[in-house]
Amino acid sequence: MNNVFNLMTTILGDENVAYDVCRFLEGRQTKPTVAELTRINGVGEATANKVLACMELSATYMVGTNSTVFSNPDDIARRFCSLKYENQEHLYVLTLDSANHEVGCHEVTCGLVNKTPFHPREVLRYALMDNAVSVILCHNHPSGSTDPSQEDLGITRVLAAACKIMQIAFLDHLIVSRSGYYSICRTNPEIFETTIKS
Repeated sequence: MNNVFNLMTTILGDENVAYDVCRFLEGRQTKPTVAELTRINGVGEATANKVLACMELSATYMVGTNSTVFSNPDDIARRFCSLKYENQEHLYVLTLDSANHEVGCHEVTCGLVNKTPFHPREVLRYALMDNAVSVILCHNHPSGSTDPSQEDLGITRVLAAACKIMQIAFLDHLIVSRSGYYSICRTNPEIFETTIKS
C-alpha cells in the first residue's frame, strides 16, 4: 500500500486522511460513492469527489486514448482494470486489427452477480461490424475469484469454434476480479488456434 498511500497523501495533502482513505479502498469489490467516502473522518464532499476523479483518471490513463497494441494478457488486464469494481458480471469483446491494435470495445452483455448470458453470434456481430481480424473476450467475477467456471470454459470453446468458421482469430478470454486476472489462453492454449504472447 506504500506507493498508493504516498500518492494519496500528495493528492489530499493530509497523511491521516490519506491513510484512512487507502484503508477504506483496499480490497473493495465496487467503486465507492461520495456518500460512502464522506463517512471517513476528514473527508468532505470536495475531497470525496477528488478521490473519485483520481480513480477515474488513473483508469483512463492506463487504458489510454491512442490505439493500444495488445501483445500479452497483462495488456488486456490493464485495459479492463476498472471491471474489478463492478458488482455484476459484464462481458466485453475487444476487436483488433491485423497488428493487434484496438479497433473497438463493446459490452456484449451485463448479467447477475455470478452469471451473464451470451451467445457467440453477439460477439461475432461486433467483430464483423468492426471488420476485425481477431477478438479478445473479457468478463469480471464480482465474487473476487479469478478461477474460470466450467461454463466459462464451455463458452470459450464454443466461441473458438464459431470464430474458426468465420475465420476470425480468437486470441484470449480473460477473467478480471479484485484479486487479479486469469488468462484462459495461458492455461488452456489448446482451445485457441492463434494466441498472443503470454
